[in-house]
Amino acid sequence: MTTCAACHGKLELEIENEEDTGDYETTEGPSASITNSTTTVPDDVELNCGCHFHWQCLLDAYQITQCPNCSQNIATVSNSGVDEQILCNLHNEGGLQESLDILPLLAEESYLRAYPEERKARAFLEFCREGDVQAVFDLLDDDGEENEDDGAEILVPMEIADVLQYQDPLGSLYSGLHTAVSSEKVEVIWLLLLIASGLELHRFPPQVLQAAEQLGADRLFGVHSELLDIRTLKDADGQTAAMLASPNLSRIFDTSVLSVTA
Repeated sequence: MTTCAACHGKLELEIENEEDTGDYETTEGPSASITNSTTTVPDDVELNCGCHFHWQCLLDAYQITQCPNCSQNIATVSNSGVDEQILCNLHNEGGLQESLDILPLLAEESYLRAYPEERKARAFLEFCREGDVQAVFDLLDDDGEENEDDGAEILVPMEIADVLQYQDPLGSLYSGLHTAVSSEKVEVIWLLLLIASGLELHRFPPQVLQAAEQLGADRLFGVHSELLDIRTLKDADGQTAAMLASPNLSRIFDTSVLSVTA
């Protein structure tokens, strides 16, 4: 039987499930009985050298482009002939994914191990990419630390201004605004402009201001615009977010507001 090359355990992962066994009565009224059960799912990363790992074991032992077990070079050149990739067969609860490039994920995890203080800023970029307005606002409005009791990962405190102007060293120095523009996440773009640009309020659609007020973002309006205007940030190619606006984005969003002269 094939096992993990790092811990020699079965290539499985146990996931806890909560089950509602039905209502029962208490002195305070009806309640529900919750029991925990576990489900076993595959957890197998097969590298192109033939070695197998649990996903977490691979993250813990990962060495740049080398297998942590046999030391074979596991990097190959992508179809573009320029970029490196690390292809694997990943079998988890979502099924089997063959020839999956996991180099970006491994590089991200390695970077965060070296610079844990940037975890909050990198989470911010991911929320901008996904277009998750609520998550972006919550992260900016938070003091930077999660409650340890809820099992969530603790984020190192980071000033809001630093998060807003953070530029991704692994991703062409994109800021949150660059990321939202390139991903065409209009709601996130408006939120970032409200919080950290010099754009006049009358340039914002009424529905955007109303939605931001309902979100609670009104207390952050323009708080940092006197210190920075994220529209001026440039990526590794010297491009502002306005320069990244696609024709498709221009059809659904007034891209002129992305320019400092707007």
